[in-house]
Amino acid sequence: MSNYSYSKQLNISFDEAVDKTIATLKEEGFGILTDIDVKKTLKEKLDIDFKQYRILGACNPPRALKALQAEEEIGLLLPCNVIVYEKGDGVVVSALKPSVAFSIIDNKNLEPLAQEVEEIMKKVINNL
Repeated sequence: MSNYSYSKQLNISFDEAVDKTIATLKEEGFGILTDIDVKKTLKEKLDIDFKQYRILGACNPPRALKALQAEEEIGLLLPCNVIVYEKGDGVVVSALKPSVAFSIIDNKNLEPLAQEVEEIMKKVINNL
């Protein structure tokens, strides 16, 4: 796995992993703004068969508002991306570390918020 994400491999079906991830995010105050089905898109656009792979755009509106108030351009890094994909006999769920994403912005006011959201994302991944 990477040093820019929190990841966990699950031994459940792909659809169960997606449903469980969405439910766990919801328990922590995150809704799903976007849901990109990479397998479906690659099949439709390029006629390529690809493994099951979804990109979920998770958003916590109060925290997103704080980020936008601190840095207008932060929208380029929102929402928080969580990916679910097949790997071997299991499924991997991975969330981007906000501290890594926000580190490209020179705004110290974002650091506490990034750490707060990162702890939540880490909890989500650990609770799967």
